[in-house]
Amino acid sequence: MNDPGSLPADGGTPGGAPDGTPGSTERGTESSAECGTESGTPGTPAAVPELFSWQFATDPYPAYAHLREHAPVRWTRLPSGVDAWLVTRYADAREALADPRLSKNPVHHADEAGSRGKTGIPGERGADLMTHLLNIDPPDHTRLRRLVSKAFTPRRVAQFAPRVAELTDRFIDGFAAEGRADLIHEFAFPLPIYAICDLLGVPAEDQDDFRDWAGMMIRHGGGPRGGVARSVKRMRAYLVELIHRKRGDLGDDLISGLIRASDHGEHLTENEAAAMAFILLFAGFETTVNLIGNGMHTLLRHPDQRAALQESLARGETALLETAVEELLRFDGPVELATWRYATGPLAIGGQPVAAGDPVLVVLAAADRDPDRFAAPDTVDLARRDNPHLGYGHGIHYCLGAPLARLEARTALAALLTRLPDLRLAAEPGELRWRGGLIMRGLRTLPVAFTPEPGPVRAKGSDGPSGP
Repeated sequence: MNDPGSLPADGGTPGGAPDGTPGSTERGTESSAECGTESGTPGTPAAVPELFSWQFATDPYPAYAHLREHAPVRWTRLPSGVDAWLVTRYADAREALADPRLSKNPVHHADEAGSRGKTGIPGERGADLMTHLLNIDPPDHTRLRRLVSKAFTPRRVAQFAPRVAELTDRFIDGFAAEGRADLIHEFAFPLPIYAICDLLGVPAEDQDDFRDWAGMMIRHGGGPRGGVARSVKRMRAYLVELIHRKRGDLGDDLISGLIRASDHGEHLTENEAAAMAFILLFAGFETTVNLIGNGMHTLLRHPDQRAALQESLARGETALLETAVEELLRFDGPVELATWRYATGPLAIGGQPVAAGDPVLVVLAAADRDPDRFAAPDTVDLARRDNPHLGYGHGIHYCLGAPLARLEARTALAALLTRLPDLRLAAEPGELRWRGGLIMRGLRTLPVAFTPEPGPVRAKGSDGPSGP
């Protein structure tokens, strides 16, 4: 769903090296302890912040600010062992996201064989799931996106709003009487997985399997070895079988829409339909988990802003809620780095020469805090109007599912703030831990406390959906 970057890019390995050591090296003759005042150019030595460690994951923004100033396009060794250019300034990032010379197809990676399995979803190659929008370029991308857009329409998303509201209340009902909850496991995780299952047309009796498969994927290396790849293969096999079933009994769901979609006599192939259903589920699910989790974390850390939003909601207004979601996407969004791009020929980004075959990673989190584009970028302003953030990408790969993600986020945040008005963190901010993974940014847990709603307290281990 999220073309710019919704996938774990390091084969499921954690966001930093297991021993916490940094994973950065400069290309050419520069050492890992120096970076130039101009991108890629030796200059006054400046200590390079530690990148991609567990400590970095807690607050990467100071390190990104350093890179923006001293090495805005920087050759970096990632924890997976793959080298890539990191692009951190807004102007460069926006240009790179729309540059047709930067391909999404891994075939253009100069070291494709060496990075096999390290620059996409674990198991997608073996499961024959590569033919989705995140891995292809025009003209194939144009054809597939046009076909998928015929099924995944704004009208379909708008019609889904009552179901999102119903699911939101259902999951809040599950913990509202207890006075405490983990908003990741009990709310942000189950809401989008069951919502996207409903939208796709996955039967209710099969949705718990999807919850389990998605839980394995979101761990990013925290589960059993090979668990992500096995989950991908099981999900793909299920989707192929479901598509077979639906061909004989088309409904009003999204998979049926993908089967029906045609343009000048062209249809999605069975494999394309399975790959698209998979990426819509996988990409849309995790980005929304993180958008809700990160967004609530930001609101809980900024009580004045939260109070203003609650007052607006109490008056029945929606304008501040809409700008709030955009500001939460900018300030601490769910996608830290856009998914992989590969130079198809020599080019320059921000004045830095990039060789053919070089991988390029646009750091959305850094670009969206660039003071050259955003006033007071490290300040949360829910009423911010001039906010062309890159949280959902830019150009032809702009997130196809952005309307659904925005709908789920607005519905979820409004319900939490209205039903649980004194919601507060139940842990010290420094105790919170962030999940590993190069591309995504999200909390492992978000413990909260609040005044319980009247009603029965749910017994431990009862029928609430499990989390990641």
